[in-house]
Amino acid sequence: MDRIRIVGGNKLNGVIPISGAKNAALPLMIASLLTDDTLTLENVPHLADVEQLIRILGNHGVDISVNGRRERQGESYARTIHFTCRNIVDTTAPYELVSKMRASFWVIGPLLAREGRARVSLPGGCAIGTRPVDLFIEGLAALSANIEIDGGYVNATAPEGGLIGARYTFPKVSVGATHVLMMAATLANGTTVLGNAAREPEVVDLANCLNAMGAKITGQGTSTITIEGVRSLSGARHRVLPDRIETGTYAMAVAMTGGDVILEDTDMALLDTALEAIRRAGAEITATNSGIRVVRNGAGIKPVDIVTDPFPGFPTDLQAQFMGLMTMAKGTSHITETIFENRFMHVQELARLGAKISLSGQTAKIEGVSRLKGAPVMATDLRASVSLVIAGLAAEGETMVSRVYHLDRGFERLEEKLTRCGAHVERVSD
Repeated sequence: MDRIRIVGGNKLNGVIPISGAKNAALPLMIASLLTDDTLTLENVPHLADVEQLIRILGNHGVDISVNGRRERQGESYARTIHFTCRNIVDTTAPYELVSKMRASFWVIGPLLAREGRARVSLPGGCAIGTRPVDLFIEGLAALSANIEIDGGYVNATAPEGGLIGARYTFPKVSVGATHVLMMAATLANGTTVLGNAAREPEVVDLANCLNAMGAKITGQGTSTITIEGVRSLSGARHRVLPDRIETGTYAMAVAMTGGDVILEDTDMALLDTALEAIRRAGAEITATNSGIRVVRNGAGIKPVDIVTDPFPGFPTDLQAQFMGLMTMAKGTSHITETIFENRFMHVQELARLGAKISLSGQTAKIEGVSRLKGAPVMATDLRASVSLVIAGLAAEGETMVSRVYHLDRGFERLEEKLTRCGAHVERVSD
């Protein structure tokens, strides 16, 4: 099993190309089930989750071809993938596939909309919280789907003639459920209005792609999304937006170590709140013609309090990384997690490096220390794993991160991107 070896102490200087967003690519790929034409997606990252979803879509009958090109500055790939689903050959998403990646549950929306039926395994629990699918089920039922849960599967059928547009207000903001209901409603009869919808850039990206395919969606990026159903969707060509979580992660790595890095092919507007928190911590962040410049020289890291919230608030997917940054702040900071109930598993691993963190409910108190010391640590989930990398970049001596398959789910060639900027990071195979 691979591990990541880090020898801390080096500043980061250079250029890091930002990959396409995993959280945008996955729903865009699933949208290929809505049409029998070809959907071409550009800037698709090469990640374990993307490869798993390719296998899942193939099970439903999607024909997939991949083109890749070498990036100029980095060693990552920006791939163009063509998805063609002439016929859906199977409307069942089995447990052995859904259990490996929660986002695969989202196929229920397109399958139900196009075929009038879907049998999808319940995804089960998650390392960072239970994340129930009740909002998905309630929303689809609002579109007149008949839903039964039996033997660990959600069995959904549409009325004769297809789903029926309706007004549905989410009891709480859910990015996944917004994706699913938006896709399902594109082929429903009549108009659907989604209230308290997720406003994340990835939701906007999906809506823009669906509109390019012939959907009629308005209001994306606001809390009210309106979808006027159409009879069918066509193919389209769409570029996946930059990964704002990867952007924020590398910005925090620069803030942690010091240095001067251009984050290329990304956009500050995707994560204003997070970048403002990093500025308050002491980094200088400015827009450039090619992306974002992050600089920290001289003064140390300042303590900053944050609370995670749905977009445009501070992203929960950057909470662990920011905690890593705060471990060496000159003072005490507080981080409150409001999205997931079990997203502090990285605390104990950061403590192994010398961090001083205490928990009270959903709030972590971080007392900054003057030095961290390298140690063996274990990744517990995708974002927690990269928080250990950020801490390890500033720690004295060697940090060895195990279970890096978590990293491979969401960060494309992380060790190569950091190494090109002067970090001492390498992948070690046992």
